[in-house]
Amino acid sequence: MSKQKTISAEPVKKRYVVLDMLRGLALLGIIMANFPEFSLWTFQTEVTLSAMPSAHSDNIMHWFLYIFVDGKFYTLFSLLFGIGFSIIINNCQKRGANGIVVFYRRMAILAIIGLAHLLLLWSGDILLLYALMGMLLPLFWRCSDKGLLRWAALFLIIPIFIDLIRQTSGFSLAEYPYRAWWDKCGEYGITEENFGTWLHDSDSYSGIHQFLMQGAWERLWEFVEGNRYFKVLGLFLIGLYVGRQRLYADLRNRIRLLKCILYIGVVIGFPLSIVYGWSAMNGHPWGNVWHTVLYTFSVYPLSFAYVAGLALMYNRFENLHIWKLLSYPGRMALTNYLLQSVLGIVLFYGIGFGMGSETSLVSTECMAVGVYCFEVLVSFVWLRHFQFGPTEWVWRMLTYKRYFKIQKS
Repeated sequence: MSKQKTISAEPVKKRYVVLDMLRGLALLGIIMANFPEFSLWTFQTEVTLSAMPSAHSDNIMHWFLYIFVDGKFYTLFSLLFGIGFSIIINNCQKRGANGIVVFYRRMAILAIIGLAHLLLLWSGDILLLYALMGMLLPLFWRCSDKGLLRWAALFLIIPIFIDLIRQTSGFSLAEYPYRAWWDKCGEYGITEENFGTWLHDSDSYSGIHQFLMQGAWERLWEFVEGNRYFKVLGLFLIGLYVGRQRLYADLRNRIRLLKCILYIGVVIGFPLSIVYGWSAMNGHPWGNVWHTVLYTFSVYPLSFAYVAGLALMYNRFENLHIWKLLSYPGRMALTNYLLQSVLGIVLFYGIGFGMGSETSLVSTECMAVGVYCFEVLVSFVWLRHFQFGPTEWVWRMLTYKRYFKIQKS
């Protein structure tokens, strides 16, 4: 009986290049969004930034990131996460295994990885939140398709009403983590004056670890202040709907739907993304509520347009080698996400090359693209010899509680 259960728990090996390709491209957007923090550019004062020789070009790049990158690729990653949940459950059910148990085990392991990443490498971790919100997905498994979309819409719109309540009442749940954040800063001597240079000046890991400890509280404040948990859960549910409909497996019969999503997403999302970028770069002049409205109706539509447009291109030019090439980092997404943090530390912090706090935003983004190209190359070479990325291999074995051969025959 135990042998039968072990066999039934094996994951299905079939992969869809379009999903891996989208995941690989999401990694590019994520590193472009994250590296300004690694380079400490985000933490510099307005006086420091305006004094840089690259101030004008950095301002243009900053605007570009708000319009085309900010929020868009974590949205894509979240959609893919929801799709992945549906694939895991369906595959386990086909083999007679308890997919919910397997998924919860997978999320528990991801939570541990995310917590370690948050406390040991980078305060901007998203894995822990994904794992915690992912644990809620089984509650919606038996929900109807329309029900999924209604719940998703509700969760994506809720932040607007929370910000409205916060603005009218003056009460905010984010006050506690905000105070805890600066209390932790005071404990280590981190101030507004040295915040932007602390990691650059740290010549040992102990200084970095102190910054990470306060950064964990800062990250919690960011999640609460930005209502990120509602946004992530809403996007997970849309991904679950896409996975349930298996839209990724039948692109040829979804052309009209994809074109509709593309057109609507561009018509609504692009102009509002320009306004959103202006609002972000000018300190939310219309208030946080309207800024959240702009975020909701710019980031999500344009993100969905990205997905639809790429799916249409893949369907039209399926045999292009570029899709296969981009799928390699996507197959090792967790490994590459963690690797981005390691390389960010090496490039910008004081224990590495120490280029942080002095690197322009344009140079930072060029380095981000360079690191991504490096990851594409490494992933390509690695997957020629191995079946899984190293982190994915360990994660898979712990999830299914059995050994998998990593090297190709």
